[in-house]
Amino acid sequence: VQLQAFGGGSAQPGASLRLSCEASERSFTSSFVMAWFRRTAGADREFVGAITWGLGRAIYSDSVKGRFTITRDDAKNTLYLQMNALTPEDTGLYYCARSKYAVSQMNKAYAYDYWGQGTLVTVSS
Repeated sequence: VQLQAFGGGSAQPGASLRLSCEASERSFTSSFVMAWFRRTAGADREFVGAITWGLGRAIYSDSVKGRFTITRDDAKNTLYLQMNALTPEDTGLYYCARSKYAVSQMNKAYAYDYWGQGTLVTVSS
């Protein structure tokens, strides 16, 4: 499975961006999880949020909760990350990831089997 993330760019503090992540293959089961991680100046791979594909249950890191929203479109095989109220601390390389199966630790990078190439988000005034 190949994942392609796009939608990154430059934004001013307080602005919004939406990232997308397309998967090259559909899964025969909906029992997998997709997530967003980011590489920032302070973290190599920081968990942002994740969603169970079948039920659409999402969890978020404390740093983005209330500002970011993860959704998925099963028909398009696409994951989204809506980012609002961006701050300079949100600057980083954003990766999407997908697990093969259901996972319990959705916020752990090792739970995911497939990774996209990353899309850069830069927030500055």
